[in-house]
Amino acid sequence: MPQPNNVILSSAPKSGTTWLKALSFAVMMRSHFDETASPLLTRLAHDCVPFLESEVRSNPQNLDLDVPLLATNIPYTSLPKSIIDSGCKIVYICRDPKDVFVSLWHFVSKMNPKAMDASAMEDLHLEDAFEFFCEGYSSFGPYLDHVLGYWRASLESPEKVLFLKYEDLKNDTISWVKKIAQFMGYPFSSEEEQKGMVQKIVNLCSFENLSSLEVNKSGITQVGTNFLSLKNSSFFRKGEVGDWKNHLKLEMAMRLDQKTEQKLKGSGLTFHFSSNA
Repeated sequence: MPQPNNVILSSAPKSGTTWLKALSFAVMMRSHFDETASPLLTRLAHDCVPFLESEVRSNPQNLDLDVPLLATNIPYTSLPKSIIDSGCKIVYICRDPKDVFVSLWHFVSKMNPKAMDASAMEDLHLEDAFEFFCEGYSSFGPYLDHVLGYWRASLESPEKVLFLKYEDLKNDTISWVKKIAQFMGYPFSSEEEQKGMVQKIVNLCSFENLSSLEVNKSGITQVGTNFLSLKNSSFFRKGEVGDWKNHLKLEMAMRLDQKTEQKLKGSGLTFHFSSNA
């Protein structure tokens, strides 16, 4: 049963989950640790914020009551009724579907046991994977349905669901970190802002900093309901906006953009990204 002070961090896989976990954890725990002693320096963000459907489900003791953060990849319509009816808040992050696909393709290839020490990209052809993604065959359901579920929930209950885009967070990280903090119930004081606390958290959780840490370069973690061992470095590939241009043909990008536009039509949600490669 969720507690009223629980905050759920939700996303479809490879939409910015690791970054959202790190930022939210740093924001919530800033009174316990400063940027020089944060657990994020020695632990993967996924180890600081457990997944509801894997770590917590398999062993409820994995839930740290002192850190009321939980994560999930479960679609909004499939969340347990106890969460929907509770007073806990949900922060959801989405991303340009083209970048999500490319990131997911790389990540799944690394989950291949042979890829732990050598590339196995040839085992998963990009074109075949792209067809599956466009048709909605993806972990935790069709990506666009996943996004729409939380988008509609945020419109119906903006006090309960905060919806953000990876690209917006990347473009104006400081403003969005303050919004996340305010929404979660941990707003920054004027004194904290004057002391540069927000910027320190942004720096701590930056892709450049986290990816350079020894724990994220050489550590191993277990992921998924089957707890497959995976290198922590697998969660830090590029973190760039628009990397799809290095992998997708123009016609592939245009097809996915068109599918996205059709799916989101009338919802009020848009992605303003160019298909030009």
